[in-house]
Amino acid sequence: MSEVYKLGISIKNNQPINEVNSIEVLTNQGVVGDRHFKEFNDPYNQLSLIESENIDYYNVKFGLNIPYINFRRNIVTKGIQLNDLVGKKILVGNVEIEGIDLCRPCRHLTEVLGQDNILKEFLRRGGLRCQVLTSSSIKIGDKIKVLD
Repeated sequence: MSEVYKLGISIKNNQPINEVNSIEVLTNQGVVGDRHFKEFNDPYNQLSLIESENIDYYNVKFGLNIPYINFRRNIVTKGIQLNDLVGKKILVGNVEIEGIDLCRPCRHLTEVLGQDNILKEFLRRGGLRCQVLTSSSIKIGDKIKVLD
């Protein structure tokens, strides 16, 4: 069964991500307290997910132990393939979201992690950008279900 494995937010851009046990999300605004939260927010900036399995693959391949949260996504998932969910509605706990686009790795992530190969390795493994369709909280261990 697919689930929320880790959660993280950062109050300001270019700051470390803080690992938390739950987040509050508001419809069309994003994660309360996160650097990208705002009224009438662009759907591309509301919520981001990444697969724990992709981080594990990278860490094993290169003999590293980079923490999940350091990959700078709000939700680290377990047991779901995110690339197939662009254009689909998803239920995360009690929150309905929609997959908008794949997250592509950025130069900032390369610099933060000190790994020059991040751009290449995470081109199709960087996660999913989502629009928040309903307001509620998301907790570690919440189940993830594809709705359509």
